[in-house]
Amino acid sequence: MRHADRTVGGGPAGDAGSVNVVSGIGGAQTGGVRETAARYALLPLRIFLGVTFVYAGIDKLTDSAFLADSGAGSIGQLMNQVRDTSAVPWMVDQALNAPTTFGYVIAYGELAVGLGTLFGLLSRLAALGGALISLSLWLTVSWQTEPYYYGNDLAYLMAWLPLVLAGAPYLSLDTAWSKHRRRQNSQLFT
Repeated sequence: MRHADRTVGGGPAGDAGSVNVVSGIGGAQTGGVRETAARYALLPLRIFLGVTFVYAGIDKLTDSAFLADSGAGSIGQLMNQVRDTSAVPWMVDQALNAPTTFGYVIAYGELAVGLGTLFGLLSRLAALGGALISLSLWLTVSWQTEPYYYGNDLAYLMAWLPLVLAGAPYLSLDTAWSKHRRRQNSQLFT
């Protein structure tokens, strides 16, 4: 019988009382360097994307020129420049209705996504937010870049997808919270 992270009855010679922990799924970790490397493979990506998005959010929030409706280096100027070459001009038009507000939304969104990713808090949701920000930037700001692989927003979008799928199973607040809930639930039934 298989239950969560344990296989019961599958021990040597089929002993009914033996318990083998399945490697890599919540129980005791077994294996060597390859298994450890595979277990933590997404951690460098998490750190890179988290730090990058925190930096991008702080950079926008501390740049008064960026958060202006118009002028050199402003979000308003940027949206006006990319409007006609964007894949989704209606989205740019929405941003142009209130460019400063849109700038704050992007900046705080990047900050929230970056912190959530770094700490592994609501990690799949944070990664989805990062993917959506990257998708919107690709469809608006980077869309006209030729060849397409020179634009970095598409690469960021692809980098977020493994974290959307896998979350942050190690070194994360999500994992700590999950373990805490399991302990509390097990205490209810003992």
